Amino acid sequence: MEGDGKLEAQIEALLNVEKQMRQAGDVAGTRKAATDILQLCFEARAWTILNEQIVLLSKRRGQLKQAVQAMVQQAMQYIDQTPDLETKIELIKTLNNVSAGKIYVEIERARLIKKLAKIKEDQKLIDDAADLMQEVAVETFGAMAKTEKIAFILEQVRLCLDRKDYVRAQILSRKINPKVFEADPSKEKKKPKEGENVVEEPAPDIPSLLELKRIYYELMIRYYFHSNDYLEICRCYKAIYEIPSVKQDPERWIPVLRKICWYLVLSPHDPMQSSLHNATLEDKNLSEIPHFRLLLKQLITMEVIQWTSLWNTFKDEFENEKNMLGGSLGDKAAEDLRLRVIEHNILVVSKYYSRITLKRLADLLCLSIQDAEKHLSEMVVSKALVAKIDRPVGIVCFQPGKDSNDILNSWAFNLEKLLDLVEKSCHQIHKETMVHKAATIRA
Repeated sequence: MEGDGKLEAQIEALLNVEKQMRQAGDVAGTRKAATDILQLCFEARAWTILNEQIVLLSKRRGQLKQAVQAMVQQAMQYIDQTPDLETKIELIKTLNNVSAGKIYVEIERARLIKKLAKIKEDQKLIDDAADLMQEVAVETFGAMAKTEKIAFILEQVRLCLDRKDYVRAQILSRKINPKVFEADPSKEKKKPKEGENVVEEPAPDIPSLLELKRIYYELMIRYYFHSNDYLEICRCYKAIYEIPSVKQDPERWIPVLRKICWYLVLSPHDPMQSSLHNATLEDKNLSEIPHFRLLLKQLITMEVIQWTSLWNTFKDEFENEKNMLGGSLGDKAAEDLRLRVIEHNILVVSKYYSRITLKRLADLLCLSIQDAEKHLSEMVVSKALVAKIDRPVGIVCFQPGKDSNDILNSWAFNLEKLLDLVEKSCHQIHKETMVHKAATIRA
């Protein structure tokens, strides 16, 4: 009791000093008096009084911004030294309420909410943690360091993925432009011009830009894995593969390159996939995993692939992915791989045949006639190739249809060719007639 009375007397004396300094407009004096009050409460371990004084000082009439900012920053240092979780949460909530709506402590508020969200997550309250993080739009904070902004948004994306809120995860991920990871940090450090906001140093626990790049693409892999977007997953692994720290360590890049190869062959055929396929085949590192060079080579060579033979060759490698970095390829992966092989075979057939019977096509694909027709129809619908099926006759025609302009142009060309032949024929007849007349005259 005697200690409490002494503390209250000291606080009262400092409050009077703070009032005098505040009314005199002395920024340094007001800030010193306010932080001294908080220091007294902390040293006395009077956590309830500390919370009360923070609220009281922040609400005093005409309170200076610098004093509020100094109080919030100082009190944040006490958070990790609280005796129990309940006291820690109470202090964070007090500081959060004090800093709400104040631009000059927006960075501190973002860090406080991140701490509170981490506590909620540790308590298995993922939804509450995600809701808390989404309250803050750090992309509008001019004074926050770029790396800290990215780290905060990535934390928002991760919590949305944890709660399986894929729509919001995609919206949040679009706040980060992937080009930002290619910037050279050494060239960006410029002295601020007069009147510009000074960018604060990031918090000590914020990773480097290249580490944030890896985290970003790993989160995007989780997002695209949900919708089985194999090509985008492949591009994400490609971006991780290009990080210098990954590319210099074989133990790190070999599992990533394996994933690139697998997701390339699982991706539907299109120009982007074809470009990545060729670029990966030219990678010298692929010689370290020759099995995968063979796999990529098979799916780019214009020859029909026997599915049974391919699966027997690569089944062990496929199963082994479960133990590699990034985990297994998913439940549908084996089924989708077979589908890609069928699509590859149909493209090969369309290259070598202009017309083929459905029965012969089914034999080449090792499928029933119904399944062959089904897969062919799906590829036509997706515009992967042009084909027409004459079902009564059972013939597939791979010749592309012509539009009206092409037909008219072909008619015009044929007509021009015909007139040219008629003109040449007339010229030859006229020539023969003249030769015949000359011969008759001489005779």
